[in-house]
Amino acid sequence: MAKKIGVLLSGCGVFDGAEIHEAVLTLLFLDRAGASIRCMAPDTDQLHVINHLTQQTSDERRNVLVESARIARGEIVDLSTVAADDIDALIIPGGFGAAKNLSDFAVNGPGAQVHPQVQRLLGEMVDRSKPIGAICIAPATVVCALSGRSPRVTIGNDVGTAAAIASMGGEHADCGVADICVDESNRIVTTPAYMLGPGIKDVATGIEKLVDKVLSLC
Repeated sequence: MAKKIGVLLSGCGVFDGAEIHEAVLTLLFLDRAGASIRCMAPDTDQLHVINHLTQQTSDERRNVLVESARIARGEIVDLSTVAADDIDALIIPGGFGAAKNLSDFAVNGPGAQVHPQVQRLLGEMVDRSKPIGAICIAPATVVCALSGRSPRVTIGNDVGTAAAIASMGGEHADCGVADICVDESNRIVTTPAYMLGPGIKDVATGIEKLVDKVLSLC
């Protein structure tokens, strides 16, 4: 039977939502591996909207679930309807939305709060020893949600973000873009992706390894 993998999206676009390359690569490698994919996102407003051409803040309002549906080709559900018992593993692509819409880490750093539905599902996953994959900046939100479990993650080698992860109760491991960090005790797999880059072929290597490892842990 195909493994059921949840993909938690945070909007559509690197500066205010899910990083599209990271999200699509995750979906591609899962599909190639024969996984059954269930995309999900919280039904909530984005922190803000960024014009990706000018990188300036817009006065628009957009919904995280509606925007994430662009990447999922409409095949997506409200995060509040998903429980850990419905999936075998969860993967969270990066992009600033992971630290703006799934939590407010981008604004509040170590004092961040996690979206209640994200907090719930991540807690359920670790309580059931089900694997979690997190890409790019998404590991910061995972650490914030699971700080009491001292998760070991990577976001690459950014000193400031690594220090914030440590102050939230996590352990940071420096890691190259083509590699993954595996926290065996918590069953958490992370890779730096566009925290290091520089290009899509580079981040693809680490993301494929992450997908393969998450599937092997199911």
